[in-house]
Amino acid sequence: MNFDYNTTRNDLILAEYGRNVQNMVKYICELPDLKERNRYAQAVIDLMGFLNPHLRDVADFKHKLWDHLHIISGYKIDVDCPYPKPTPEQAAAKPKHIGYPQQRIRFKHYGKTVETLIERAMNTEDPERKAAMVQGIANFMKMAYVTWNKDNVADETILKNLAELSGGTLQLQENINLNKVEFKPVMSRPANTNRGRNNTGKGRTNTGNRPQRSTNTGKPRY
Repeated sequence: MNFDYNTTRNDLILAEYGRNVQNMVKYICELPDLKERNRYAQAVIDLMGFLNPHLRDVADFKHKLWDHLHIISGYKIDVDCPYPKPTPEQAAAKPKHIGYPQQRIRFKHYGKTVETLIERAMNTEDPERKAAMVQGIANFMKMAYVTWNKDNVADETILKNLAELSGGTLQLQENINLNKVEFKPVMSRPANTNRGRNNTGKGRTNTGNRPQRSTNTGKPRY
């Protein structure tokens, strides 16, 4: 008896679609009639979308399915595709290198966003809008400080850091307090003192309802 092992089969080109889809695509490639190939290809496309519903969240997922169909066929399938046919060169092309940002952040717990907001507030000419932006930035800085440092912070520290980041150009108006933000450490749960109790609230060692084993061995005591 001849057994069909995976080690003797052809490699799966796109394993997420399974071997049956790959065999269907191979069968389509061998059909002589173009109309029949188109009809079967559309059925396989529908099946591929059913097997991978997460592709529906991808923009233009139908285009993605047709590209996968060509890839599974080894770029040999001859059907009327509604999208430009992919090429092996496009599949082998490597994406462009994304350079790591080389920006120095002075206070990392505030992040680059705070520096951008401060720069935008410095360039604002409307006094009322500028004052509202400064107060919002200071409140956000206090929240970020408590979040990353796991400790409470005084308003004076936030105002000092704000002045340092803005070169002394941004300051809060007098008698304005920042939003109250406190760090609340997570309290460890106390040890379970009822570990030895059952669901009825009785201790495991309670033998009040159990008959006591007799210790009388029948021997006389002297």
